[in-house]
Amino acid sequence: MKIIFMGIFMLMLFLIGGYFKNNITYIEKPLKKMYSAGFVEKQVKLKDGTLLNYGEGPNNGKTPLLLIHGQGMTWEDYAKVLPELSKHYHVYAIDCHGHGESDWNPEKYSAKEMAQDFLEFVDVVIGQKVVVSGHSSGGMIAAWMAAYAPDSVIGTVIEDSPFFATEPGRREKTYAWVYGFQLYEDFKNQDVEKDYFKYSLERSYWRRIFGDALWSRFTKDAVEYHAKHPNEPVHIKYLPPQINRIFESATYPYDQRFGEAFYDNSWFEDYDQSEVLSKIKSPTVFIKATTNYDGDLLLAALSDEDAHHVVELLKNGKRIDVDSPGHDIHYDKPEEFIKIMVDFLEEVQ
Repeated sequence: MKIIFMGIFMLMLFLIGGYFKNNITYIEKPLKKMYSAGFVEKQVKLKDGTLLNYGEGPNNGKTPLLLIHGQGMTWEDYAKVLPELSKHYHVYAIDCHGHGESDWNPEKYSAKEMAQDFLEFVDVVIGQKVVVSGHSSGGMIAAWMAAYAPDSVIGTVIEDSPFFATEPGRREKTYAWVYGFQLYEDFKNQDVEKDYFKYSLERSYWRRIFGDALWSRFTKDAVEYHAKHPNEPVHIKYLPPQINRIFESATYPYDQRFGEAFYDNSWFEDYDQSEVLSKIKSPTVFIKATTNYDGDLLLAALSDEDAHHVVELLKNGKRIDVDSPGHDIHYDKPEEFIKIMVDFLEEVQ
């Protein structure tokens, strides 16, 4: 009995220790692997003086791949997939304008402006045709590049980008609008709370999921951590990565004026979504995450009908569905994302 008891006790210690070790290292571990694989952070100035920050993988002589992250993230968000992708591509992952260490210039906060700058990046830094993959808003930028610069793009992977769900009249019933763009406007129009991070957590959709008591505890600890470590993502060590991700992704270096461009629709200046998609002639894959609703509130980036319409408009496109718990497929389902990218390379070659 003593041996059995000691065995159970040691197993519990092992499981608890593994749980906390995973919680503590889940951010640093992929970054260490990424840098060990040969990735280097660099910067370049474009002809108009715009500074772009990016990560570059080892120069292995393979097909170039440009990765464009989604709103609120940075190029390091791809850390989980970069080491393996660098075995198949010469990888470049860029910080979008208003994110990370790229320039924070509101005059550049539109899909077309960023796409044009990234095409200059392809010409100046990469110097040859690329496969371009963009997540969320980054996918809309990638689509514009493929549509209007076919001589620079040999293939496009669009990862769960919110085509059509972002149009006025529909966007107001999406999670991104209610708990993102509209919430920030409400924050600006009040003068009681000065900390948007705290304001947003107190009104978060996740309070309904976890309940008032538990969410208030998480919020208190997250706000305290952010106050002590303002220049790093919030990381509450007793919470698993799936929950920590909520706080982490809300505290990357990000200019809220980028989100305001979605609110006033200026991000879509000179950007007709149907026209952009219909002009893409090169091979294109649209990756769709799981679609969920809460009543009539769309919790996903776009509906299944929207994704179907995207593929209908593409001249040479196909859709791949991934059973992902969240919108960030390359982060939540890295192995599936890697396989899609490797298979796609064989197709474009």
